[in-house]
Amino acid sequence: MNDPEIYRSLLPFYAVMVSLIAALFIMLSSRHSNLREFWTLAASVAKFSFVLMLLPGVLAGRVAEFTFWDISPGISLTLKADCFGVFFALVSSGLWMLTSIYSIGYVRGLNEHKQTRYFASFAICLSATIGIAFSANLLTFIFFYEILTIATYPLVIHKETNEAISAGRKYLAYTLTAGVLLIAATAWTYRLAGTLDFKAGGIFGNLSLQPFTVSVLFLLFIGGVGVKAAIMPLHSWLPAAMIAPTPVSALLHAVAVVKSGVFGVVRVVGFVFGPQVMRQFDLNFILSVVAGATVILASLLAFRQDNLKQRLAYSTVGHLSYIVLGAALLSPASLVGSLMHIANHATMKITLFFCAGALYVTHHKEKISELDGIGRAMPWTMGAFTIGALGLAGIPPINGFVSKWQLGLGSLQSGAMLPLAVLLLSGLLNAGYFAPIIYRAFFKDPPLPYEKKEASPAMVIPLVITAILSVIWGLYPDLFLNFYSLASKVSGSILAGMTGT
Repeated sequence: MNDPEIYRSLLPFYAVMVSLIAALFIMLSSRHSNLREFWTLAASVAKFSFVLMLLPGVLAGRVAEFTFWDISPGISLTLKADCFGVFFALVSSGLWMLTSIYSIGYVRGLNEHKQTRYFASFAICLSATIGIAFSANLLTFIFFYEILTIATYPLVIHKETNEAISAGRKYLAYTLTAGVLLIAATAWTYRLAGTLDFKAGGIFGNLSLQPFTVSVLFLLFIGGVGVKAAIMPLHSWLPAAMIAPTPVSALLHAVAVVKSGVFGVVRVVGFVFGPQVMRQFDLNFILSVVAGATVILASLLAFRQDNLKQRLAYSTVGHLSYIVLGAALLSPASLVGSLMHIANHATMKITLFFCAGALYVTHHKEKISELDGIGRAMPWTMGAFTIGALGLAGIPPINGFVSKWQLGLGSLQSGAMLPLAVLLLSGLLNAGYFAPIIYRAFFKDPPLPYEKKEASPAMVIPLVITAILSVIWGLYPDLFLNFYSLASKVSGSILAGMTGT
């Protein structure tokens, strides 16, 4: 595969900076709620537009690059909008637009306090996420990764209760420790390879490395990115963080934080170690075992949760490891399925969290045991919830089926039957912990009649849109944003980088 054409462009820089600048205007507009919300919406539209402008170039084999600072030879803060980066940036920036609209309805519906801090932190998080997506090297990745960690903290503790403060401390303890591991791994990588630049197929392929060195370095990297990816046993901060407002939970699960974690896992596997080294030292086997165990254990733990957001949290832990498992299998279809599940899980899971928030704002329901008959009172909300739940269980024609099909095909391509069994069992477990919610909502009678009332249009419209997108991308995976084409290009570049073809 030919190397992509690199060209200088300010578009990656604009895409990163627009919401950072908006955060400043949001803080200056603290006394004017309409103006504050205008900056939020304007920045989200502008960010998505800048990212979208990069799409034709990467599809044509052109990669935009912008350097902030050349620190020394081989070390720089550089943004590079390659196929993988644009793929992730399209997901996160596109869903931020809908999350921004939803957030306005949510905070107004509950008359939330400190809304300025909330919207400003959200904007900074999205700047960091796009910076992660477009990081050309490990140094830039760490820089934005840590900004994301700090910017998310005010959102996790937003309620400022003892439980929220405790969850925030746990979140920082896990993620800052992970940052230290990532810094150590990066320094060691530079000493070994003399470069920090991401390269499709890996940067270690031509080096003579000792098994102990590779194994420890790999563990450092996976410890660094695995916390945000919620790989067990590094996951417990995520269910605890569900104390945050529901739009923040959507940010954590679908748009930014945990998706940055699995994005980092794929970067490490495909662009730092590469398939050749992963297979030579059996690192892919280790990672696939951990991912497969996480998928099953998280699904089983989801059954125990009566709190709706907690059940969704454990569902996320399991589904993130679908992405990790696909990356570990290192076959063409598994890599495509891994990347597709970044986008597909995002639309389905954000739908479910939007629905959970609508239930809470409208009828103050948080527990699954309290949802008897709620589907008759909120048919749009629970109809969208049903689509998201069925999609996560892998039911066609919702987009979750597409990525699971590719992951299953990738298992067969790699000759590994156990991962295929994990995927099939996980689908049954997903159906098992979502079916009671749907049954209660539509087929059980409530103790007292509900007022037939949906949430505000600002909340219902985004959740209906994300549910519809989940169906559309289940039928036409390449429609609008060329997700399937981008995923195929990334898969091909990683595997071609291994063989040198």
